[in-house]
Amino acid sequence: MSVAKKEYKRITVKTLVDMKAYGEKISMLTAYDYTMAKIVDGAGIDVILVGDSASNVMAGHETTLPITLDQMIYHASSVVRAIDRALVVVDLPFGSYQSDPKEALRSAIRIMKESGGHAVKLEGGKEIKESIKRILNAGIPVMGHLGLTPQSIYKFGTYTVRAKEEQEAADLIKDAKLLERIGCFAIVLEKIPAKLAKEVAESVSIPIIGIGAGSGVDGQVLVLHDMLGMTHEFHPRFLRRYMNLYEEMTNAISQYVDDVKTVDFPNDSEQY
Repeated sequence: MSVAKKEYKRITVKTLVDMKAYGEKISMLTAYDYTMAKIVDGAGIDVILVGDSASNVMAGHETTLPITLDQMIYHASSVVRAIDRALVVVDLPFGSYQSDPKEALRSAIRIMKESGGHAVKLEGGKEIKESIKRILNAGIPVMGHLGLTPQSIYKFGTYTVRAKEEQEAADLIKDAKLLERIGCFAIVLEKIPAKLAKEVAESVSIPIIGIGAGSGVDGQVLVLHDMLGMTHEFHPRFLRRYMNLYEEMTNAISQYVDDVKTVDFPNDSEQY
C-alpha cells in the first residue's frame, strides 16, 4: 500500500524516525563526489551514504578494508558541499573504531568536523557497543549496520547471505534491539533473509534500511554505481539496474574518439 509523501525541506535523523512512524519508505543511495551527489540530492533522495564502498567503486580495491579515514573525509566533504536536502551519513572505515572507544570517538569527531557530515555509520553489534556509546555521548548520531558486514569479510570468508541459521538470526535480533536501546537512529541490514529483516523492522521503533533484505523493512539502499549500471561485473539478486551507463558511456566515448580521429569534432559551429 502506498503512503502519501510528506514534503520535507531538509532530512534529519528525526525525520527518518517520523517517516517510519508515518509508514513512508526511506530512499538511500551512496555518493562519493560533488557532481554525483548534486544529482542524487536534486532527484529527491532522503539519505546519501558516503560509503566505504568508495574503496571498491572509486579506488578499485577488492574489499572495503584499504580505504582510510582521511580518504573518507575527502569523499564526504565533497558530497556535503553538494547537498541541499538529504541527510549525509558517513561510514567509519575499517580500523578507525573497532579497537578502542576513544579512537572511535576521535575518528567520528574528525569526520563531523572536517567533512560536515550529519551522522556516522558503524558495522557490528554488541562487540562495538562501547564505541557506539562513546560517539553517541558526544552528540554524534550513529547509524548501525548488521547482517553481512563487509569490513569483516576475512572473518566470514564470503559475501553470502547471513543469519540463515536460527542462532545467528536470534543474535541479530538481539543486536538490533541493543543498537536501538543505546541510541542508534537507524540500522542498515545487509543480505539477510527477507522474513528475518521484516521481523527486525517490526521489533524496533527506529528505521531499518535494507540492502538485499527484502521489502518488509523501512527503506532501501543501493550503491549508486551499481544501480546506474556503471559497474557490470556485479550481479547479486537484490540489485536492480535502472540504467546501463556502462554501455552508454562506452558508446559515447568511442564515438568521441572516432569524431576526433576523423576531424568531425570540432565542427565549424564548435570553434571560435
